[in-house]
Amino acid sequence: MESTPAWQESLEDIIPVDQDMHAEEETKKKGKVVKPAGGKRYNKFNLKETNEEGFTGPPSSWFNDEAFKKGLVADFAKKEGADYYFESYSNFYIHEEMLKDKVRTESYRSAIENNPEAFKDKVVLDIGCGTGVLSIFAARAGAKHVYGIDNADIVHYAREIVKQNGFEKQITIIQGKVEEIDLPVEKVDIIISEWMGYFLLYESMLDTVLFARDKWLQSGGIILPDKCTMHVAAIEDKDYKTKKLNFWNNVYGIDMSCLTPASFVEPVIDSMSYDPINTTEDTFFEIDLYTVKTEDLEFSNTYNIQMMRDDTIHGIVTWFDIFFGNMKHDVKFSTGPYEQVTHWKQTVFYFNGEYKLKEGDIISGSIACKKSSENFRACDIKISYHIRPQSNKFEDIDCQVLQYKLR
Repeated sequence: MESTPAWQESLEDIIPVDQDMHAEEETKKKGKVVKPAGGKRYNKFNLKETNEEGFTGPPSSWFNDEAFKKGLVADFAKKEGADYYFESYSNFYIHEEMLKDKVRTESYRSAIENNPEAFKDKVVLDIGCGTGVLSIFAARAGAKHVYGIDNADIVHYAREIVKQNGFEKQITIIQGKVEEIDLPVEKVDIIISEWMGYFLLYESMLDTVLFARDKWLQSGGIILPDKCTMHVAAIEDKDYKTKKLNFWNNVYGIDMSCLTPASFVEPVIDSMSYDPINTTEDTFFEIDLYTVKTEDLEFSNTYNIQMMRDDTIHGIVTWFDIFFGNMKHDVKFSTGPYEQVTHWKQTVFYFNGEYKLKEGDIISGSIACKKSSENFRACDIKISYHIRPQSNKFEDIDCQVLQYKLR
């Protein structure tokens, strides 16, 4: 009988939908969440903060803007103010795209409407309500009253949608920034929000949810979703990477090769199948929305993945999983390449060149993420890539440290 490959021994199964993500750190008692003693930070996956040089210290020291810009002819990251963020959510197309994402919308509907006992006679806060779809789900689940908040002009249509569907006495839509408005109630029982962006943290909307949690959520209240994890694996993607690099050499007979160095300083948001993935996956970040603090959203953690076959790698792909717990029927969805495509797709980071590796070889390093100093809704991301053969796991055959901007 053939022995089990080393990579297969360490490869975790994909988390099933009905797995109880809270069994290890909190219990349910009389319908209220009992927090773990001591207030320890949630760390189900035993994540490790990195001690790699250049990835430690305050987040402001992780990313070097001057070094990043040296390879660019021009940089377009800085925008006056952040009003463009709310303006973008006043456009219909972005709401249509999100509503057509069945994985996203059906997961929220299942988490809300399949748990009527959690919503019955409760006061609910919907942050970033958009068209009001989550507010209506909550009302249909039996909520006593729902307050939907959004700073975008889409609220005018949300009010009409609420009225057309007969929920005007049960749902109140408020326009304004969460940090600036006054709610008609002192506390709410449930907070729901679809705050996730590309690479989970893009747009920094989670900061607003945490502000609302600390100000309005009553003790024992529910947050949906309540947990998130981020994952990484390496990929073979020679065709796409080569086409992207060579494209600028001859554009309708024009040499635009000065754009080549800038081709991969921004990660690529795209959907891919699992076929190009040739390593194990690792979890490099997780969030418990009941305990996380705003400063925890800037992180610098390690990752370690292993080749599952002899192959070439050109970069890494990241994705996130979302969990709705603390209710009778828990719900989970994934934005990963093993599942149905969502509008978040996946986030791909390419490194310089390529590596031809053998089964069992190791790719490890650090992933740091912080808010951009030029636009707090954008992400500055720094990643190191250490390549080690299975035959000598203590010595790198190569190492790269690259900086990216997600904007």
